[in-house]
Amino acid sequence: MKNTASTLAATAPAARSSAIPATFALYAKRAFSPVLVLLVWELVCRMGWVEAQLLPAPSAIIARLFEIAAGSEFWQNFGITLYRLVVSLFIAVIVGVALGLVAQLSRFSAAMLDAFVRLVAPIPKIALYPALILILGFENSSKITLIVADAMFPVLMATWSAARSVDQKLIWSARAAGTSRAACLWKVTLPAIVPTVLAGVRVSGVIACVVVFLAEMIASTDGLGHMLTMAARAYKTVDMFVPLIWICAVGLALNSLIGFVQRKLDHEG
Repeated sequence: MKNTASTLAATAPAARSSAIPATFALYAKRAFSPVLVLLVWELVCRMGWVEAQLLPAPSAIIARLFEIAAGSEFWQNFGITLYRLVVSLFIAVIVGVALGLVAQLSRFSAAMLDAFVRLVAPIPKIALYPALILILGFENSSKITLIVADAMFPVLMATWSAARSVDQKLIWSARAAGTSRAACLWKVTLPAIVPTVLAGVRVSGVIACVVVFLAEMIASTDGLGHMLTMAARAYKTVDMFVPLIWICAVGLALNSLIGFVQRKLDHEG
């Protein structure tokens, strides 16, 4: 027994040390393609094959990014976009999970949700934006409603699909113990489908980033999308790339955060 314990203690540091190069190699593989694209892009611009007014070099964009980030106006716009994104995604997750679970209560609710998804999901939600502006105005309400309408469907579909695949024996056991049908959804079904729901949330996060940017470009007086529109109107090509980089960074950070939580839950499960 002591020999086994000592062997495990001796092999643990070796396992950790071997995991570090493997992790580094994984991140290096992921970064290879983006770095290669940036290098080729920089080379093309440096060689003068493309006019700087049409396609600025990555080095010029990065320099301008830090220059704009030094001003308070940028952080106001960034904060507004982040606020719209976070609030919209939170509401989309709540609505999507709630609808997906409610569909499990009866065949009628499942049929109603199926009809709703078939009718509404294929509609390009951005086409509804003019109507939302007329009803809710130019402020946050119309933008948040548009984002929620688009971002809730991946969560809804993930919840609905996962809830139908939950082992019925677990639900029957809870019902036999006196748990109501509605309580089973929160106490049995929801904990069992959290990893799958998070996969839907990752997709919804990407959609939310795209839609909030589009909404701000179309009709807004603030936000990252508005910054891009103003730069385009002034023919400032370099400035156009700055909000694109920031919304991309927000999307990557959001995706990484949700992925981390998902892996943590999978590991604990």
